[in-house]
Amino acid sequence: MATRVAVVTGGNKGIGLAIVRALCKQFQGDVFLTARDQGRGQEAVQSLASEGLAAQFHQLDIDDLKSITTAAAFFKETYGGVDVLINNAGIAFKGADKTPFATQAEVTLRTNFFSTRNMLTHFLPLVRPGGRVVNVSSFVGATTLNKCSPALQQRFRSDDITEEELSGLMQQFVFQTQKGEHQQGGWPETAYGVSKTGLTTLSMILARRLSKERPNDGILLNACCPGWVRTDMAGPKAPKSPDEGAVTPVYLALLPPDATEPHGKFVSEKEVQQW
Repeated sequence: MATRVAVVTGGNKGIGLAIVRALCKQFQGDVFLTARDQGRGQEAVQSLASEGLAAQFHQLDIDDLKSITTAAAFFKETYGGVDVLINNAGIAFKGADKTPFATQAEVTLRTNFFSTRNMLTHFLPLVRPGGRVVNVSSFVGATTLNKCSPALQQRFRSDDITEEELSGLMQQFVFQTQKGEHQQGGWPETAYGVSKTGLTTLSMILARRLSKERPNDGILLNACCPGWVRTDMAGPKAPKSPDEGAVTPVYLALLPPDATEPHGKFVSEKEVQQW
């Protein structure tokens, strides 16, 4: 019987570290904390070890395609695949940040949408039957969707939107911000929100593809909102601790082997939300 393995991106702090901590306690198998910075990642592994928890480290910068392919090759060679993948790595500019909006849009969408899409492109084929894939999105993506033009809302909610069409829309947003035309294009003034609208929609597209191409494998793929959590990203006023924020992602990662749902859904507080 092959050793089961769980992989968490952006695992060295905040919600990612809390997810790794929970998996170390609950997942039957090896748990990998990945982070782009080797030193910070190994420090996080050591801090878990001081709690009596055994995580392993692998360097993984989702903004670096070579780093993704190197990690994918490692998990294929060492484990023959992956059983749990949690795409947690992400960024957000602070509200007071003076960086031009067009730059914020380009940087935010590159990590939160395009780099996460690269992760899924290279890691989904490695996910074994019965595997669980969790994309950490945000309720901000849902509120942003409701602020998009009716035409954009229709596409994001449609069952026939393709990965290529979605990527084109995300690129269109970035391009229109550079010309200052995004609002005329039907987009709201939030790069983070648009990136998470894209990520949740991508999750639904890929779940439909899994159901079609691997119908008997029982893989469940979902997007989720951890809630408003006290992290470097969300600030000290947030009501939830990182461990509380980890609850829904970990719940989705550990859905029982015979579960058939949720799949292709947006989940918050362990409940499927309307999209």
